[in-house]
Order: sequence, then structure tokens, then C-alpha cells
Amino acid sequence: MATDQGFIDRTFGDRDDVMLTLLDNMIWPILGLVLIGVLVLVPQTFRSTELILWGAVPIGLLVLAESLCLLSGHFDLSIGSIAGFSAMFTGMILGTCPSCWGLTTSPWIGFAIILLVGSLIGLVNGVMIAKVGLNPFLQTLAFLIIFEGAKTAMQTQPVTGLPPLYTRVGATPRFAIGLMLVAFLIIGLVLRYTSFGQAVYALGSSEHSAREVGIDTERLIIIIYTISGILSAIAGLMLTGFVGVVPPLIGEGLVFQAFAGAVIGGISLYGGRGMITGALGGVILIQVIQSALNNSPVVGATQIQMINGIVLLAAILLYSTQSKLRSRILASGAV
Repeated sequence: MATDQGFIDRTFGDRDDVMLTLLDNMIWPILGLVLIGVLVLVPQTFRSTELILWGAVPIGLLVLAESLCLLSGHFDLSIGSIAGFSAMFTGMILGTCPSCWGLTTSPWIGFAIILLVGSLIGLVNGVMIAKVGLNPFLQTLAFLIIFEGAKTAMQTQPVTGLPPLYTRVGATPRFAIGLMLVAFLIIGLVLRYTSFGQAVYALGSSEHSAREVGIDTERLIIIIYTISGILSAIAGLMLTGFVGVVPPLIGEGLVFQAFAGAVIGGISLYGGRGMITGALGGVILIQVIQSALNNSPVVGATQIQMINGIVLLAAILLYSTQSKLRSRILASGAV
């Protein structure tokens, strides 16, 4: 009888493990269904798979930045404005348009500047949250507003005349796609196999417990936001190359797509749970939907923003459902 009971317990345990694994990887069957739907309804979307992935690079880097913050139990509303401001600031320095500053034409100085600007903004975010104790929502919302305004104050026209090498980084599809995949690979490996990654998950699970086991949580938060700023700046560089100029609205509204991609990809809004591979799946899903909307003959340009909002709402509902199912499975397992 004991043997039979052990078999039953093991069977139910295995089934719970399978269900939890499916919930954690829900993005992949959803992505498969969406791909089939788009293939049937808007087949012209897949005329160029490379173009879809190329367009996904900037939002992919922002999803990666947001995912890192979310895993630590925080979030960053300013990633889109960091991408836009750093790109605009650097463009004004490098550009030859009449209203540009034109301080240098060196693309290498441009690469250094855009990364420096992004990292400094991220650093300040981290310091204000970790050291000063500001709420992440209020701090990053303030920076979203500040740097959106600063970008517009610098320039209201597209910045042109950028060095060819500076724009070529983002204008070369295979290089840009490879850069995004390498970034996901590096962050994924770091989170999975290093003490830094374990500390990020520990911080996201419980900041108090993380401090109790000796993790310098303030330093860790500052590093996380600095990395987020760097990734956002690289996204700004990719956007610049993708368009060929720095448009005045660069980076605006991308934070919502980044949130949707991360949440759909299984990154917990409360921290401590989620996989970077899932976030990559969320990036692909968001971009496929965006490409399908752009190619759809029945969806106008004025409707796309509304549909993007619906996608974000669907991501939140999906996350809520996933969390409830996960809690039920864990509760039944505990019994």
C-alpha cells in the first residue's frame, strides 16, 4: 500500500512539474498559434523573415533591459526615453544638419558618447532608487518625462548627416540581429550560471532575504539600472541605423511594447521568476504582430496604436491567468 501511495504521490508531483513547466514556457505555443494565424490571414507579412527580425532588434534590446529590472523586483519606465535621448544627443554632436552642433564626425566617439549617456542615466536611476530610496515607478516616470522633453528641446527636426559607419551598425540587418541575439545569450548565461544572476533572482524574490544572505542590494540595484541604461542606449543606436536619421519622436511609446514583450515572455511583474529565452519569444511575438498590422489591408495606421494597447492588455490578462494557475498548482502540491 505504501508503494502504491508513493507511486500516486510521484505521479501527481510529476504532473504538477509538467504543468509548471508549460506555464513557464507558455510563450512558445502562443507564438506558434500567432504565426499560424498571421500566415493564414496576412501571409505577405513573411515575405522577409530577416526584415521582421531586423525590426525587432531595438524593441528586443529594450525588452532585455526591462526584463533584467523586472527580475530584480523593479522596473524601468524610462528605457524608451533613454534610447531616444541618447540617440538624439549623440546625433546632434555628430550630425551636419544646419541646427546640429557638429562637434565631431568620428563614429567611434559617437559610439562612446551614446553608451556613456545611456549608462549615466541608468546610473542616476539606480542611485536615486537604491541610495535615496525613491520609488522606482516615480523615479523612472520622472526621467521618462524629463528626457522626452529634453529630446524635443534639442531638436524638432530629423537629425541628418551622420557618419556612415555610425549608422551602418544598425543598418546592417545581419549584424543588428546578431548583436541582439548575442546580448540575449550573454545576459541569459550570466543570469543562469553566475553569482550575479543568482543575486538578481534573490533580490527579486525578497530584498530583505537577499540582504540577510550578504548581498549588497544597493550596489546590485545600481548595476542593474546601469546595464538597463546601456542596453537602452544600444537600442537607440539600432533605431538610428534602422531609420538612417534620428527622428524627433525616436523611442517614444516603446516602453509599453517592452513591458508587453517581457510579460508575455513569462517575466514576473513581482520579480524573482522568468527566463530570458521566454523574453526573446515575447520580442518575436510582438514584432510579428506589429509587422502583420503594418501589412494588413484592413488595419489603418491610426488603429495600430489602439491595437498595441489591446496587445498590452492581453499580456497583462495572460500574466494574471498564469499567476493564478501557478498558485493553484503549488497550493495543491503543498496539500
